[in-house]
Amino acid sequence: MEAFLISTGIVALAEMGDKTQLLALVLAARFRKPWPIVWGILVATIANHALAGGLGAWVTHLMGPTMLRWVLGVSFLAMAAWMLVPDTLDDDEAEVAPRFGVFGTTVIAFFLAEMGDKTQIATVMLAAEYQSWLWVVAGTTLGMMLANAPVVWLGERITRLVPLTWVHRISAVVFAVLGLLVLLGDDANHLQALV
Repeated sequence: MEAFLISTGIVALAEMGDKTQLLALVLAARFRKPWPIVWGILVATIANHALAGGLGAWVTHLMGPTMLRWVLGVSFLAMAAWMLVPDTLDDDEAEVAPRFGVFGTTVIAFFLAEMGDKTQIATVMLAAEYQSWLWVVAGTTLGMMLANAPVVWLGERITRLVPLTWVHRISAVVFAVLGLLVLLGDDANHLQALV
């Protein structure tokens, strides 16, 4: 359950102001059909995060526990720094062809935009850390939906209500704490026992 809850929270925070959230806003403004867009986001996210979670689970079999701890710890710290860099939506990512219909266009655009994105990389790292493919993918998918579905229905109003600078800072702190906990490994468990 910890893998599910942490994955949900981290991805929901990381997605705020992310390029895929901006893409959801563009799709909503262009098509004005929220349900096919939300279903498209869900299908694309499940497919993308299932692959990312699978990669994370596979990586755990390639590395020994010490190397995995270092790779994950440094990756979480790098993600913390990356969270402080605001995302933008490239013109080619914003240009979506309606020939596949609203649902198909959303699935394709979202799946491609999510490739190499912060939340996809976070899914790989979380699956490797928790070694729980199902709970991590379920959590990261829920986090994506919590961040993107309201944008589809409420548009820019939702993005104006939330101060993105603070969301990014909080996300960076969460990733940094996770990185330090992973790097400290058993030392962190001893510290938690003392507290």
